[in-house]
Amino acid sequence: MFGGTFDPVHLGHLRSAVELREALALDRVHMVPAHVPPHREAPGVSAEQRLAMLEAGIGDTPGLVADARELGRGGPSFSGATLASLRRDYGERARLVMSVGMDAFLKLHEWHEPQQVFELAHVVVIDRPGHRGTLPGPLARLVAGRDAADAEALFRRPAGGVLHLQLPSRMAISATGLRTRLAEGRSVRYLLPDAVEDYIRSGNLYR
Repeated sequence: MFGGTFDPVHLGHLRSAVELREALALDRVHMVPAHVPPHREAPGVSAEQRLAMLEAGIGDTPGLVADARELGRGGPSFSGATLASLRRDYGERARLVMSVGMDAFLKLHEWHEPQQVFELAHVVVIDRPGHRGTLPGPLARLVAGRDAADAEALFRRPAGGVLHLQLPSRMAISATGLRTRLAEGRSVRYLLPDAVEDYIRSGNLYR
């Protein structure tokens, strides 16, 4: 599970999903747009438009799935509920992974029922070089004893572990910066897939 607002989806998101799949030899990566993000202000475009951009961006990329399961739920898009839905789909023995960036990981203890996340899935933290500081006390207690040295160790059980992973490309593209560029009429070429840029232009989004 690779969740986010995808407001809009950009090449950094998509390349990270591809590299995550390769690094962990995953069958597929479910990219799940949040319907009502619980940890940030509401996006400026609809969930359906963000899903359409995600579908356009993924295109025929093997192993990536635009997953609309959060769009049909009312209320905030809590990760535990999404993981529970995936667990029902794949069964108790499937090895599920939730990918998060380091910034999100450092606030994991503040999430809604964070213990449930580990009951349902492993957490793979996409590290940035030089950002492995001391964990907040509540987070350190939550993840104590969960660290896995590598993917092989992580996948010895269906859920409950933490793996820190550095991806090769680490494309520093900001969705906030993209929205600003689009609002100001500046170029976003080579930051978004062409199909996503075309969708934004045709709908006059972010203006």
